Amino acid sequence: MSSASSPAAEYAGAPLPEVQIITNRLLSAETTELVLNALDVIKGIRQINMTGESLPKTINNGPGKGLQNNHTERKIIHVGGQEVELRYLVGAFYIELEVESEEELDSKLEEIKAACNANIEHGYTLQVGRYSKYKPTLHDYRSA
Repeated sequence: MSSASSPAAEYAGAPLPEVQIITNRLLSAETTELVLNALDVIKGIRQINMTGESLPKTINNGPGKGLQNNHTERKIIHVGGQEVELRYLVGAFYIELEVESEEELDSKLEEIKAACNANIEHGYTLQVGRYSKYKPTLHDYRSA
């Protein structure tokens, strides 16, 4: 996780690369935990963001509005020795890498692919690029 004291997300004047992993199916809590623990041991990963189908604590609409959401996949998972409350059925990972060369990037990609191949049963798509903001935009200044 990044904080205010984190170094700038740049190297050699360019934004750090991100790896986008989109799974073919939404992952269960157990599979998400396996993938995150496999990625946790890879050096050079600056942060991992996940997105997917929301699992709110309470039902937001319909006849059960306001009632407790007893979804079986809303769990506490253990990643790198820490407890993390899983609030999504995860469908995508965005992994920011701290690398300094193309060779190092290729090496990290191979490690990430190996972790995904071992834990994501129904396949995935992997792309390298920049998928999240790394500096403030005009909208950030206007909404402050």
